[in-house]
Amino acid sequence: MTISATATEYGPGNETGPAPRLTVIGTGYLGATHAICMAVLGYDVLGVDVDPDKIERLASGEVPFFEPGLPELLAKALDSGRLRFTTSFAEAGAFGDVHFICVGTPQQKGSYAADLTYVDAAVTELAGHIRGPALVVGKSTVPVGTAARLTELLHKTAPAGADAQLAWNPEFLREGYAVDDTLRPDRLVFGTTSAWAEERLRAAFAPVIAQGTPVVVTDLPTAELVKVAANSFLATKISYINAMAEVCEATGADVTGLATALSYDDRIGGRFLKPGLGFGGGCLPKDIRAFTHRAEELGVGQAVAFLREVDGINQRRRARTVDLVRELAGGALAGRRITALGAAFKPNSDDIRDAPALDVARTLHAAGALVTVVDPAAVPNARRAYPELTYATDALAAAAGSDVVVLLTEWAQFREIDPHVMGDVVAHRRIVDGRHALDSVQWRTAGWDYRALGRP
Repeated sequence: MTISATATEYGPGNETGPAPRLTVIGTGYLGATHAICMAVLGYDVLGVDVDPDKIERLASGEVPFFEPGLPELLAKALDSGRLRFTTSFAEAGAFGDVHFICVGTPQQKGSYAADLTYVDAAVTELAGHIRGPALVVGKSTVPVGTAARLTELLHKTAPAGADAQLAWNPEFLREGYAVDDTLRPDRLVFGTTSAWAEERLRAAFAPVIAQGTPVVVTDLPTAELVKVAANSFLATKISYINAMAEVCEATGADVTGLATALSYDDRIGGRFLKPGLGFGGGCLPKDIRAFTHRAEELGVGQAVAFLREVDGINQRRRARTVDLVRELAGGALAGRRITALGAAFKPNSDDIRDAPALDVARTLHAAGALVTVVDPAAVPNARRAYPELTYATDALAAAAGSDVVVLLTEWAQFREIDPHVMGDVVAHRRIVDGRHALDSVQWRTAGWDYRALGRP
């Protein structure tokens, strides 16, 4: 493994020769962001997807999901002429020098394992059209060992044979900050099997490397493990402080003071040491489950068995949030009007995959509560998935006559609500802060019965 903090400062097509032409296979959240940003950096990019509607929307300048800053960059990339979209793998094979695989790896139904159907299909379809030297680069999060299997598939299927090489370059995007994470990442990881593959990757990321971005060059299995190891560590840290919140609730201690004290220890730090409703989304939950499944397949399941409890702690926070709402409502939920602030799994996103907010809202609804879900971006997605709930985009209007308000996604506009103004429209000034995002003193001073996980 080699690590470099800087590289030759060159941009696409400079003294190192022509810049590689890039294809991005899969134009979902990861792929669309990567394609757009690489075009803005100066590369000629072809985005590929089997969904014609998605391709049409992107080609017309519409980003099919919520991500701050990305629509403006899409317009810039399209105007430059450096970005195009297609459904043709034949066109992609003829066009690209470096092909990024950015398709989804969801959790299999009825199993913790990752579903690699889309990855296998993308590599198989692309490989059939690679007739000369090319580098296929996996960015999707996959179980360790996948890259070795895909290498064999690539060599067997591609007309170019061994001249078609495979590398792995895991992504570390945070929804809501994806543009910055793509253009200014905190590191790049290159899993390669040859000096040529490393050179191609460095050429494909030249402007990013020129900024001084650290580059970790390693083998394929290590590169595959980096993403799941990072996500498992973050999930563990989040669930750790939420486990402490459970202890605090049993002892009368305050988890916020505990977290603050721990954060001053530089061995621990304060990032991700924030108690609350827990994690969700399309990465952390399914990635730690797939990791445990793969470790068990490899015979080392005991090494990551603790991740089962990490997942369990995370799920218990959702049930405990419902309990707090029930307690504030007087012990029963049937017929109570509940305003749920948040649907997305995190702010600055419309992603509702495994969203704790919607899990809580649906549980309240199932218990007979009259739930109105408010979110500035995720309502369309939530309504399609869970039409039985009532939705709104204006928090004050939705809160009119509410018996309990519960904060489930910490959008800035929710954090900035004036408790006096909201207090004038609700039936009862009762709030559950599921994200520890509100000023408890301010809300209590305004006459609210304020509750939060892990606080007296």
